[in-house]
Amino acid sequence: MSGHGGQPHGDGSDGESAPLLPSLRHPHPSGIAHEGESGRSGFHPQHFVSVLWRSSSQVSMLVNILWPFVPAAIILHFVADAPLWTFAASYIGMIPSANLLGFSGQEFARKMPKVAGILIETTFGSIVEIILFVVLIANHNASAGHGSSDEGNLIPVIQAAILGSILTNLLLCLGLCFFFGGLRHASQKFHAIVSEVGSGLLLVAAFALLIPSAFYSALKSEAAPDHAEKPLLGAQVLHDTFTKGKLQADVLQISRAASIVLMVAFALYIWFCASSQHSIFDEVIEQDEHRDADREEDLQKPKFTMTETMVALAVSLVCVTLLLVFLVGEIEHVVRSGVPDQFLGLILLPLVEKAAEHLTAIDEARDGMINVALYHCLGPSIQTALFNAPLVVIVAWIMGKPLDLNFEIFMIGLLVLSILVVGNFLRDGESNWLEGALLVVVYVIIAIACWYYPDPDVATSNGLDGSAMVNVAMSKDMLEQLQQLLKTGLGQ
Repeated sequence: MSGHGGQPHGDGSDGESAPLLPSLRHPHPSGIAHEGESGRSGFHPQHFVSVLWRSSSQVSMLVNILWPFVPAAIILHFVADAPLWTFAASYIGMIPSANLLGFSGQEFARKMPKVAGILIETTFGSIVEIILFVVLIANHNASAGHGSSDEGNLIPVIQAAILGSILTNLLLCLGLCFFFGGLRHASQKFHAIVSEVGSGLLLVAAFALLIPSAFYSALKSEAAPDHAEKPLLGAQVLHDTFTKGKLQADVLQISRAASIVLMVAFALYIWFCASSQHSIFDEVIEQDEHRDADREEDLQKPKFTMTETMVALAVSLVCVTLLLVFLVGEIEHVVRSGVPDQFLGLILLPLVEKAAEHLTAIDEARDGMINVALYHCLGPSIQTALFNAPLVVIVAWIMGKPLDLNFEIFMIGLLVLSILVVGNFLRDGESNWLEGALLVVVYVIIAIACWYYPDPDVATSNGLDGSAMVNVAMSKDMLEQLQQLLKTGLGQ
């Protein structure tokens, strides 16, 4: 998105009235947009390394000093038997790898027509998250039941990572954008359409994501034990056809159906943004194109050729995929070392897979492009809720693994409250450093609470086993006395 933040309307038409679908009537002779033209062709190793090192901003350039952790993670994985060190090296190595993927996606987007570039850049921003979700579900052990990650059950981690990705964008990334932008500019005003459309879509997405959880919570106390289980003390259940297994199967089917509908909704959202005469993209570009503090410097920076862009994309995708496979493979050992499932999924994983995108958004906010920065915070959250999360449910369905959208009550509360807090800060159309600091404070409090939240095999706030059944140990004599008391009481 940053690559288009200052793109002028070359045809002289008003961005408010021009549709965003690319026009082929006057294409550039080279087929590449003017802003992405490098003036060269082919692959030049020295130039490639130079452009890669400079990256998109000074902060992103500093991230490149972490590249040695990538080969270190590979060596540790194949040579050493040190799972925690492998996890740590892979975790740190993910930051420059994801940064390269984001930067190369931005370079590719600059060479495309305006809308195509915006949508392509947004897609590349979510590739890391999609790969993470797919690797997690591929490593899930379906026979682990309701145990924690040290037993191979990665569903709680996946569900936490879905919501954690949304919360990280809404609270941490948005808070840092407000904070650092506010340090450089006393107050930053953003267009109302950003907050209205962003907040509205997030509420709709959250509503759709939480329906399976609401369905489960409403009916879990009415579900009878499965036929394989003996009723407690010989008690008879009136509705023995609606069992725990039936309820869980219904929730799974609802989650799969809702996922398909959400993906259709995301396609409609993208089509509307691309074809509408008054698109959110037009609003963002129109208001921010003259605010970029370092626009001239960005335009003068050397750029990748199309060949170099493809090489950078391929290298970054290979590195990201390898490191995520190493990362997920060591989750079992990390959980055994004392890191809770919820903290791992809700905080640690979203932080590393969103790091590059957050750096870009913060740099845009500092340069005065607050609308574009807001889109980098709200847009990925919307895509996670409407596309990425439903996609992993469908992929799990294809793999034959029962991933549903039945989230823990604790996480549901965090999501709803976070959307309300962010919506309240966006309502006035203005931001300052204090609002940013408060959003970061909320995120830190959530991180602290997640650290102390028990693992799924202990806490089942939205599960039948934890709410409807009580594990009671008693002797045979005590059980006979209790049955005698019940018969006496019924006889009277």
